[in-house]
Amino acid sequence: MLIFDTSIWVDALNGKISTKVDLLKEMISNNQVVMTPTIIQGILQGIRFDEQYQKVKTNLSGFYILKSDPIEAAIGASSIFRNLRKKGITIRKPNDCLIAYEAINQNIAIIHNDNDFDLITQGRQLKIWPI
Repeated sequence: MLIFDTSIWVDALNGKISTKVDLLKEMISNNQVVMTPTIIQGILQGIRFDEQYQKVKTNLSGFYILKSDPIEAAIGASSIFRNLRKKGITIRKPNDCLIAYEAINQNIAIIHNDNDFDLITQGRQLKIWPI
């Protein structure tokens, strides 16, 4: 099972060709993709057209979705953010801390195109898929 960050999904939806997008497609066909509510939000909020929005929303609901307690996730994500900031590392997008919290909490690797996740590994045991 793998978590694909919003950045990979956006590339896939925009038709970008990459090894990460190819892996996403392969993992989808093998039913090995895990979603988080934050990733679903990130994907859907970027879709302009209603018809595509409805189609993607329906498709995303078919994936396994991690459902942590929202308060625990908020506290866990804020802890990641604060601990890194104490080390002089600032995460640009706090939503990445929510995604990282879920990945760490469930011990699932994440695939991304977002430097924030690489920074998070400097303070937490976040698994990054090696591509």
